[in-house]
This record gives sequence, C-alpha cells and structure tokens, in this order.
Amino acid sequence: AKTLIVKGGYQYDKFANEFVLRPNDIATVLKSEKEDNADEKRVELHLHTSFSDMDGMSSPKSLINRAIQWGHKAIAVTDHGVVQALPEAYGAAKGKIKLILGMEGYVVDDEKYPDFMDLKLKEFKRHHIILLVKEDTSMDESVPKEERKYGRKNLYELISSSNINTFKSRPLIPKSMLAKKRDGMIIGSACEQGEIYQAILNGANHEELLKLASFYDYLEIQPNGNNAFMIRSERDIHENIHTEQDLIDINKKIIALADELGKPVVATGDVHFLDEKDSKFRAILMASKGFDDADKQAPLYFKTTDEMLSDFAWAGDRAKEFVIDNPNKIADMIMDNIPPIPPGTFQPHIDGANEELTEKCWNMAK
Repeated sequence: AKTLIVKGGYQYDKFANEFVLRPNDIATVLKSEKEDNADEKRVELHLHTSFSDMDGMSSPKSLINRAIQWGHKAIAVTDHGVVQALPEAYGAAKGKIKLILGMEGYVVDDEKYPDFMDLKLKEFKRHHIILLVKEDTSMDESVPKEERKYGRKNLYELISSSNINTFKSRPLIPKSMLAKKRDGMIIGSACEQGEIYQAILNGANHEELLKLASFYDYLEIQPNGNNAFMIRSERDIHENIHTEQDLIDINKKIIALADELGKPVVATGDVHFLDEKDSKFRAILMASKGFDDADKQAPLYFKTTDEMLSDFAWAGDRAKEFVIDNPNKIADMIMDNIPPIPPGTFQPHIDGANEELTEKCWNMAK
C-alpha cells in the first residue's frame, strides 16, 4: 500500500454538509519501516496470531514476514490451544526463516486434582504452558522406527485428547499425559498464568518451587509492561504486588530457580500484535469480553532486540543471556523445516478392503 502526503485546506462543504480537506498538493512517499539493527538478534519463542481467538490481532504471515525482514533466524508460533495458524506461517517462512511449531496450552496437575473433570472451574487451577516441537521424524523411512521422534504427532495427540476427552471451558491437558507425550518437544513455563509464576505469587516454599520448575526445559520471563496490570491500584491483583520492583523480584526468583536447576531462562514478548499502535484494536476485543481496563493494553507488540534488551536492563550483564543467547540456543536445538502437515494423503487402511472391493466390482460387472 502506498503512503500519501496531502497538503490543503480544511473547509466546510455545504454540499456534503461536513468539513472536508481540499488538497492543493499530493505526493507519494515510501514509509520507513521499523528495523532491528542489533548485531546479534533475538528469537521470539512466545507469539500469538489472529488464530488465538479474541486475543491475538495480527495474521501469521505478517508476523513471520516481520521476523524475516528483521533478519531473525527463527520464530515460534504459540497460539492459545490451537495450531490452525501453522500452515499459513509455514508457507510464509519456508526457505527464509526457521518456523518453530508450537502452542500455548492449558495444563492441569491431575495428581493434585485427579477428579478435575467433576469439579467446578473455580475448584481447581489450570495453568498456561508453552509446547514447542523439537523434532519429528515419524514419517522419515530413513530413520529406524525405534529411533524416530514424534514431537509434532505428540503435540497433535495432546490437542485432540484435550478437546475430546478433557475439555472444560478450555481444552485441558492433564500433566500426567503431557509427561508421557513430551518426547520430541521442548516445554516452557509460559507467562504469569504459568505454574511457576503463580506458585511464587501464592507463596510456595523453595522445595515446592524446585519440584515444579524441574518439569520444564526452560523458564520464561517477560517484560514488566506485560504484567503491569498487577500493580494498578484499581485492580489490586495481589496483596504483595504493588510496584515494578515487585515484578522484577518475581523474575529474579524464576532466574534463581533456573540457575539452581541448570535450566536456561528465556525472555519472551508474549506477542499479541505486530506494532505498538495495534493495541487499540485489541482494546476493542478486550472490551467486548468485559474487561474494564481494556484501554490500558500491555505492550504486547513484536519487539526488536534492542527494545527487549531495554526491557530487561534491570538484569544487568545477564540481559543478553536471557534476550539473545538462550532463545537462540533453544531455536538451535529444534529440527529444521518441520512441516505442520506431513506430505501424503494418509487414507485409512481397512483389512481386506481391496479384495472385497475387487470382488464386488467384478460381480457387478458380470
């Protein structure tokens, strides 16, 4: 789309019965695009598209193209509970950037709540969790069957089961099932709705936190702006959270847990829209869902490397580790070019069908 610069007079038009701009000069210009000019660039591992229903705002293609334009080497797509964005994202990414297939799921600790399907929602807790497909060689006949990895297949089986067997307001993934199906995937601790963040908020002791954190492959921290809603006086989210320093202290606890367990800490943007100006559109969505603070949108836009480094300046010398080094290491662990839909038609196999069909055809022909 072209950008125009228009110069003229703003006058009342008696025929149109409204004020109009009467142009004297019109020129076309190339609008400057935002750039990521860092020498070493970050990788975004937590990103929502418009397929995150009534939450994400930007198309998969626009987000992938921005990452390509910025020179990022990889990007993850992690919509809420679904993976329908992945074919469009894969088409945009193919040959230009590594697409990481992922999802932000809803996990329930069924050891703690074994009968959660019989409980009311307020009687048990569900938590957000990030699932990234690390490798999938399930269709690769050059790999011995016993050595094949099933990351994509395991993710899709979790999605199917959570929608068919354990759907309760959201597609819920029992933690015990995830533990059995995690092969070929990388698991992250997600946002402030994640298990670790919530446990810290609720005063879990150190041993409990270590036990919870040990389940994850990496622990996630996010910019203070993402969680600023917790320190607005009118919200009063938590009795112990009042200042930005309180939010930093929670992130520092997450970092300390990761250090003790030898796990990487990854800084993510929890992207919900492409540009900062797009927040006004998400505000409309949030207002339609009944949020009384919809106009106070978190800065969930796709940030450059330098913007993220600025957000984590409080981490000092370790900011680069969290923003650049660790996300790139996670991306490097992930197999190249995993398509969301494997090649082939995969028609069902029914024993004896060919013979039966042949017999019926010949009998009918005779």
